[in-house]
Amino acid sequence: MIDAAHETIQSGWYLRGRQTEAFEREWGDYCQAPYTVAVGNGLDALRLTLLAWKILLNWSDGDEVIVPANTFIATPLAVSQAGLRPVFCDVNLSDALICTETSYLESLLTPRTRCIIPVHLYGQLANLDRIYTFAAKHSLQVLEDACQAHGAQSIYNNVYKRTCAYSFYPGKNLGALGDGGCITTSDKELSTLIRSLANYGQSEKYIHNYQGVNSRLDELQAAILRVKLRHLNADNHRRQQIASYYASQLSEVNSFHQPSAIMDGSHVYHIFPFLTGRRSQLQQFLDRTNIQTLCHYPVACHKQKAYSSENHLTIPNAEFWCQHELSLPISPVLSDEQAEYVVASIRMFYQQ
Repeated sequence: MIDAAHETIQSGWYLRGRQTEAFEREWGDYCQAPYTVAVGNGLDALRLTLLAWKILLNWSDGDEVIVPANTFIATPLAVSQAGLRPVFCDVNLSDALICTETSYLESLLTPRTRCIIPVHLYGQLANLDRIYTFAAKHSLQVLEDACQAHGAQSIYNNVYKRTCAYSFYPGKNLGALGDGGCITTSDKELSTLIRSLANYGQSEKYIHNYQGVNSRLDELQAAILRVKLRHLNADNHRRQQIASYYASQLSEVNSFHQPSAIMDGSHVYHIFPFLTGRRSQLQQFLDRTNIQTLCHYPVACHKQKAYSSENHLTIPNAEFWCQHELSLPISPVLSDEQAEYVVASIRMFYQQ
């Protein structure tokens, strides 16, 4: 990474240069996506895609987008910032992924529904067969929020015309040394418009067809990501090893574990969620043993002050996950000894 940064600094070219072009090509090849547009962050990747569809498909302000209630706030924020309305959806109790029961999703539809955003939460692919079937039936666009699922194996690349948004925040499976994001898509017209919107709405220098924004991945971050991309498969494999160990060793005290997802590669464990009815006590206990944990996410999106008009909603499974989820340490650099220490500490807590 130091060599890549030095080479970029010496080049004298820091935006919209060869490093970004190369990263777009390499990430597109990795994802088997025909078109890739690098942008400033994951929120912009979502927002700019929605804005582009809004222009291309003649959506109106206030048109609706279905989003899961248990996700990082960037997902609904992108909808709101595009002038659209997020309609909060429940998740599966079993895995916290967007609920895909047809009757339930149909109950959320109105004449103004335009899109559905499945979030590949914690690194696991949502049920895309059901989502794309539902979307096709009701003429909806699908925007996959893959900001936590870099490298999750997908059988869908040659089945559906996919559009995915990614974040390269430093803590992601593929993380930059700052902010970054991108969109991959099979739609050339969409990618061209997103690229224009991300660069002040330009079609060519000083010619602006749209009221765009400034959202560009810089050359230094692109150079770093190109280096780290070469290690992504190995890093994800290590995450899956740790997840498999946690799942097998904690099954008696943790109801959440999916060995099938580990085995088929459809889960890359950006987060390892542990469900507990004693979250605060367990978190405090682990903190005293020098094990850091986090909650993803303690407040559901529809309960945030930012969405006060939706605070009256009750979305049970999403709220359950927000109240019970605790994220255990997991990363490619976590050692076997450290993982064993985490397991031993959790067992000690429950024995007490």
